Amino acid sequence: MKNHSSQFSTSNDDSQFIHVFPQSQPLPMADGEGEDGNFSGLLDVVRRRALVIAGVSVAVMAAVIGNLILNPQQPEYESSFEMLVEPLDDEVVNIVENPNRNNSALDYDSQIQVLQSPEMLGRIVQQLQIDYPELTYASLINSLSIAQLGESKIIRVTYRTQDANKTQVVLSKIAQEFLDYSQEKRQTKLRQGTQFINKELPDMQTRVNNLQRELQLFRQRYDLSNPESEAASLATQTTELFEQRAAIDIQLSQTRASLDFLQEASGRETVLNSSPLYQQLLTQIQQLDIQIATESVRLQDANPSLQKLRETRSRLLSVLQEESQRALNTRSAELLTQLQNLEVQSREIAKLEQSLEQRRQQLPVLSRQYTEIQRQLQVATDSLNRFLSTRENLQIQRSQTELGWQLIQSPEKPVIPVNSANMGRSLLTGLVASVVIGLGVAFLMEKLDSTYHTVNALKEKVRLPVLGSIPFEKQLENNRDHTTSQKNAWVKVPISVASSIPGLPFFFTKEEHSGYFSEKFLEAVRVLYTNIQLLSSDRQISSIVISSALPGDGKSTIAFYLAQVAAVMGQRVLLVDADLRQPVIHTLSNVNNLWGLSNLISTNLPLEEVIKELPSMNNLSVITAGPIPPDPTKLLSSEKMKRLMVDFHSNFDLVIYDVPPVLELADANLLAPHTDGILMVVKMDKTDSSILKQALDSLKTSRLDVLGIVGNGEKRNYKNYS
Repeated sequence: MKNHSSQFSTSNDDSQFIHVFPQSQPLPMADGEGEDGNFSGLLDVVRRRALVIAGVSVAVMAAVIGNLILNPQQPEYESSFEMLVEPLDDEVVNIVENPNRNNSALDYDSQIQVLQSPEMLGRIVQQLQIDYPELTYASLINSLSIAQLGESKIIRVTYRTQDANKTQVVLSKIAQEFLDYSQEKRQTKLRQGTQFINKELPDMQTRVNNLQRELQLFRQRYDLSNPESEAASLATQTTELFEQRAAIDIQLSQTRASLDFLQEASGRETVLNSSPLYQQLLTQIQQLDIQIATESVRLQDANPSLQKLRETRSRLLSVLQEESQRALNTRSAELLTQLQNLEVQSREIAKLEQSLEQRRQQLPVLSRQYTEIQRQLQVATDSLNRFLSTRENLQIQRSQTELGWQLIQSPEKPVIPVNSANMGRSLLTGLVASVVIGLGVAFLMEKLDSTYHTVNALKEKVRLPVLGSIPFEKQLENNRDHTTSQKNAWVKVPISVASSIPGLPFFFTKEEHSGYFSEKFLEAVRVLYTNIQLLSSDRQISSIVISSALPGDGKSTIAFYLAQVAAVMGQRVLLVDADLRQPVIHTLSNVNNLWGLSNLISTNLPLEEVIKELPSMNNLSVITAGPIPPDPTKLLSSEKMKRLMVDFHSNFDLVIYDVPPVLELADANLLAPHTDGILMVVKMDKTDSSILKQALDSLKTSRLDVLGIVGNGEKRNYKNYS
């Protein structure tokens, strides 16, 4: 059995089947790209949903016309006035917060609500009811409009009624009331603002004085003029004390070293060497020693001169010892005194350092207190200055001429009704709205529609090569006779003539329809056949299974006419109706279905008894389905069927199997593994995308070779080359 694997076999990608499409293979071309493609797509939607658009548009337009007929409008007159307004409610607050600010920050929305309130308009209604008793607050507010003009300081008041005189009178009264309200409100606010400021000023002055006194006492108590300068001074003093302590420590170390050195012989010798008196006495003793030695040679020991010299030496020696002891004691006392002084200085520096450290630790707290007092004083001072400035501004405003709002456009008596627009504009608006609504409904339905409408959409959604695009053929759709008006779109070729011209295919239908076919349909089937043959570069496709996701997609029709094209192209073709559930091939080929595939599998009927050659086309043979068996799956999965398929493939150049739909049936899965692959037919405007995805997922699970997709029944208009 054949189950060829090539570069077109099923990919292992989890998303979809991916087949490599040869570069030399003719592809179905898109109608347009970019803006042209988008415009073409919109036209397709409009064409498909033309009835919906027309129905919705007609319904909406009928409603518009009915409303205009049933609800004729009475003439209404409208007039307005414009008024330059100034801030009232927030005026004093703005001045208090920032006297230099442009005082034009009126909350227009709130002000308009005040002007529309029953308190404001109620007084106006009472005055107008003398001349217009029917006027009420509800009727007035329903016909009255108050709005700000953009970002300007101008408000526009508009009033509409069916009486032109009443419109002018009402607006004139409202304008006068608004002017009186603004002047009264301004005077009241200025007076209240002045009273409020005069009441608050003494307390604010007292607070400023208290804070100034508190700051002065704080400086005196802690000797703190400025925390920053105090911190810098503490740092300088700490550095100086550190340097003094270092110098004293060095002196202490040197003094203690000198005392220790004085206790040694070399230290004492150094001290004695530095004593002039000791050195003088030592020199005298040495001189006496020289004299005594000299005289001892010349005189006897009992000589008085010699004895006198010796007595002098003994006396000087005693003085020398006393001087030595005195010099050592003096040096020791000096060192001890110096040591004591240095220790006293060290203790004083330690006290100063401790005091500075306490001051340094206390400084952040004092600094915070100082800063807080200064901040409070600054806030209180600023508030006091602001209130003083505000009081001056209010006094100046009160001294000047007090002007309220200004009327810059007075209300006039209207002459032309505002609702006198012609019926044509209303109808035109209704027409545009009806068309827009119809298009919206159409595009919404298109969005909710999950079927494929064009081959281009099929290409974008399904990652499989689209091998052919078969146009919609009304003759094949309803199998009815063509009228005279339709004959211009068809070419009638007699079977005898068609069979005598090489390469000119013709299509078998029932006898009364034989010989009629669309040129576009014929060329599309030719392209499909060519694309199938170009799928493999090293070998020719010799057997295919044609199926679909659901019934009614046109798989049998595609199989039938594809077989005819292949036969005309010179191949020996066998068309096998393997749909043992709802066979169609015998109807299309106009042959009897008495014996067929089911008989071949279930009996020992010879193959020659079942194969039927169509007249005038020797290269095309057909095996019909035969009687419908109780269990088609059992027959198709039998060994007999496998042997028959081997015989088919060995005796014919191309074997085409028409099998049932893929979903929920195993027939296609049983036959496709023994062929070169399966061809899926998708019906435009019918096949649901989710159903097709399920069918392809099922084929992927079965590891079947999917050759590609055929779009059937596309209703787009393609330009013919001829």
